[in-house]
Amino acid sequence: MSPTSKDPIAAHLKSSRDAIERAGLDAGLLDTARKIADVIAGALRGGNKLLIAGNGGSAADAQHIAAEIVGRYKKDRPAYAAIALTTDTSALTAIGNDYGFEQVFARQVEGLGKRGDVLLALTTSGRSPNILAALKAARQQGLVTIGFTGAKGTALGASCDHLLLAPSEDTAVIQQIHMAFAHGICEVIEQTLMQA
Repeated sequence: MSPTSKDPIAAHLKSSRDAIERAGLDAGLLDTARKIADVIAGALRGGNKLLIAGNGGSAADAQHIAAEIVGRYKKDRPAYAAIALTTDTSALTAIGNDYGFEQVFARQVEGLGKRGDVLLALTTSGRSPNILAALKAARQQGLVTIGFTGAKGTALGASCDHLLLAPSEDTAVIQQIHMAFAHGICEVIEQTLMQA
């Protein structure tokens, strides 16, 4: 019996490493990530903003990504416009109470989004009703739609202009891959906009 089969921590780390390695060797996935970085950088350069939504751990990831864009990733530079739609408890609870939880992100997209903005939707399953509703609202308003999901979330592609599929079915590993790609994308955005 291998040491990782006895130790859940080692097994998780091995699973994470293997999935990230698969992602790093997938030319199509890397090309998708570069296109996503270019789309977001172009929107930010044009004075538009990035809206980000997700549930649970993906909500935390949405906040993390927004912080990297508004604050900084690695270099001191101007702030760029990014909003995590997961943070305003008054809006979330009012919308949830009045319209239902399915609308908590869609209503914010309707109120805050405009043509030329980008919505980054994080859903490990690809089936979260409130994420699907937000993507629909974004498309109706002329936002560029980007989805991050896992291996079973291919159907999300019908709602997205760009879809990044993490090569895993394990929620925790999918989220780790999403953040690894998000950090790489943030670096490309930062480098691109600092050259402009």
